[in-house]
Formats: sequence, structure tokens, C-alpha cells
Amino acid sequence: MKEIRLHEGELNVMELLWSNKELAAKDISKIIKEYIGWEKNTTYTVIKRLIDKGAIIRRDPGFICRANVSKSKIQEIESNVLLNKLFNGSISNFLMDYVNHQKLTGTDLENMERIILNHRR
Repeated sequence: MKEIRLHEGELNVMELLWSNKELAAKDISKIIKEYIGWEKNTTYTVIKRLIDKGAIIRRDPGFICRANVSKSKIQEIESNVLLNKLFNGSISNFLMDYVNHQKLTGTDLENMERIILNHRR
């Protein structure tokens, strides 16, 4: 599968599918209208774009949609893009910048230490 990049509007639709496994396009449209305010045509355009990208699989009858890519895969792709774009691909540069600009709790720091220790093993 090719690398799929999603913009914010597409992620709104994908979040629904990741949470619900399958939804009819009309139900996606109703939910998006309620929470985001998009009109039906806008939602259907985004769904079509996601189908064209290979992020959604559609089946009939009922224009039933389901995710064809996992949330974790999209997170991996977008994380790598961010690291490459802003930090020259360096997780160390990202972490140093993040730690220097955020107020981290003791729990945050303990979790980060645990992740690093587990990764070393």
C-alpha cells in the first residue's frame, strides 16, 4: 500500500470509522453535520477522496464505508513526516525541543524513562 497522507478534514471522517468500524455514508454525513457543520455534499466529497486514496473501502448496498488503513499507521506516517519536516528526521532533536518547551509532570518523565529503558532492551 502506498503512503497515505490525510488532512484534518479527512481525519475527522477517519476518526468516525476507526471508532465505529463501519458506517453508511449517510450516517457519517449526519454525524459530521452535527459536530462540524459540514453539508452533505462536503462530507461525500471527502469520503470520495478517501476512497480514491485507498484509506476507505466502500461496499454496496448502502454505501457502507470502513477504514482500509489503521489509525496507528496514519500516526506513524504523520509522525515521520513531522520529524523529517521540522527536525531533520531526528527524534532526539524533537524530544529536546519538546522537553525544553513543555511543563512535564513527574509521571510524564517517568513514562518517558520507562519507554527508553524498554526500548534499550
